[in-house]
Amino acid sequence: MPRARATQPDSEIPVIVEPPKTYVWDLKRRPTINDVARLAEVSKKTVSRVINQSPLVNEETRQKIAKVIDDIGYEPDPQARGLASQRSFLLGIIYDNPNSQYVVNVQAGILEACRKNGFELVVHPCIRTSPTYMKEMRQFVERQKLDGVILLPPLSEDEALAAMLTEIGCRFIRVACVPLDVAAHLVVYEDYKGAAEVADHLVELGHRRIGFIAGTPQYKSAQERRRGFADGLARHGLGLDPDLCAQGAYTFESGQECAEKLLSMKNPPTAIFACNDEMAAGVYRIAFQKGIVIPRDLTVVGFDDSQLALRMCPALSTVRSPVRDMGRTAAEKLIQRIAQPDAKLRETIFQPHLVVRESSGPAR
Repeated sequence: MPRARATQPDSEIPVIVEPPKTYVWDLKRRPTINDVARLAEVSKKTVSRVINQSPLVNEETRQKIAKVIDDIGYEPDPQARGLASQRSFLLGIIYDNPNSQYVVNVQAGILEACRKNGFELVVHPCIRTSPTYMKEMRQFVERQKLDGVILLPPLSEDEALAAMLTEIGCRFIRVACVPLDVAAHLVVYEDYKGAAEVADHLVELGHRRIGFIAGTPQYKSAQERRRGFADGLARHGLGLDPDLCAQGAYTFESGQECAEKLLSMKNPPTAIFACNDEMAAGVYRIAFQKGIVIPRDLTVVGFDDSQLALRMCPALSTVRSPVRDMGRTAAEKLIQRIAQPDAKLRETIFQPHLVVRESSGPAR
């Protein structure tokens, strides 16, 4: 009589997980959309829909096609895509902002989204005060045949520019520090809250004589940071002393000029809040020249948490604005609007927070 075979409990049966399939390509020949369709075992039309972000493809198929594209290094031909879809696959950034760190960081985020979705990026700086500014903006958009535009502050606050883009049928997304008109067109960061957090931090360290270096007054960001800081001090029974306020312009040079004024006073501040990191760097330079040691003699706090903040010595306490994430989100929202004009989009809000580093110290 044959012996019965012992059976393993279900819990002991090994689970075999197959690794995801990897698609290998001969680098001697450039892959085509037909190759992607063959390897993914779908039609050429389905591949085209995925490339153009059509909602008609299910997620499993979309991921499979995306993996094939990534594995074999397929890059859609922009001209062919444009002819087929009557789109240019070009996004534009329009900005008038002296803060180079901000522009570099937000552009990096936008480029991430562009590369992922097969778009190219055209960058156009401008001078908002130029008498031909609006004409130049219109010519730029129409000449480049842009599918959409991302407006960075302070241009994002320009209602006339938004109206012109709407008139010529150019889709746009605005990056701003306050809610504006259509929520779906916005990526918002709350500068007010970040500045109020700085006020709490400095008061908790025992500072009462606090200097403030404002940003460019025409910018909403400068207005919100000043308002948030003043309200934060008021909650502690303190006011924003006009004698300890200096008008900056979001540049290193203006930070130096303001620091020279504040630190040359007979009774200088024990802490300074500069409304961006570049102006804070200007404070560092003047403090060094005057033999003022940070943070022993002076606490300094910036805003933005740019790459500059960690390169300064001591490392700068600063409000972190997720600028790169904001750029990527703005581009993703814009690309979605282009692919699905009737899709309902929501306003995206980013919250800043204070990063405390070595430049913070107790009042002496």
